[in-house]
Amino acid sequence: MHLRKVEFLISAVTPEQYPEGNKPELAVSGRSNVGKSSLINKLTNRKNLAKVGKTPGKTQTINFFNIDDEWYLVDLPGYGYAKVSRRTKAQWGKMMDTYFRVRENLKGVIQLVDIRHKPTEDDRMMVNMLWQCQIPFLLVATKADKVARGQRPKYLKIIAETLGLKSWQEIIPFSSEDGTGMEDLEEAVNHIIYEKN
Repeated sequence: MHLRKVEFLISAVTPEQYPEGNKPELAVSGRSNVGKSSLINKLTNRKNLAKVGKTPGKTQTINFFNIDDEWYLVDLPGYGYAKVSRRTKAQWGKMMDTYFRVRENLKGVIQLVDIRHKPTEDDRMMVNMLWQCQIPFLLVATKADKVARGQRPKYLKIIAETLGLKSWQEIIPFSSEDGTGMEDLEEAVNHIIYEKN
């Protein structure tokens, strides 16, 4: 993927603030601290497009990025961070639910989980929400560099079973550190954006 133009567009909380138009949109979702910002930066080949925070749970709005004036990449708020209030968690959930239900130009979601850990209840809720809203999603297991290549299938099988996927081979192991899974991710993104219009 050779992206010519990548720029931050707007942060939104309500549908009235979403960008207008019907350009295809691809969202990135995952637990706080799962490596969402790092994946966005690696995918767009921009070092600081999405801010990698030392404090998890920093993204509290829906952030839209303009890609080549052709489509939008959308950074959704990280969920599941323990140090935010219950009220804040509820607001995030409502904001995401609204986004999924009203955004007709949303082509799919890259759903992130940490390859080293069994998916949490929040991960299961997010995947179930995507299924309920009939939104196609691509499951990406981040931090793959932390697990030996030969051990990855074992971890991916646990993730697949926990989230109710038919096969662990549907999951892309990914590392923003060493580039593992980058080609597969780019191919999947191209398919979602350009072949499903």
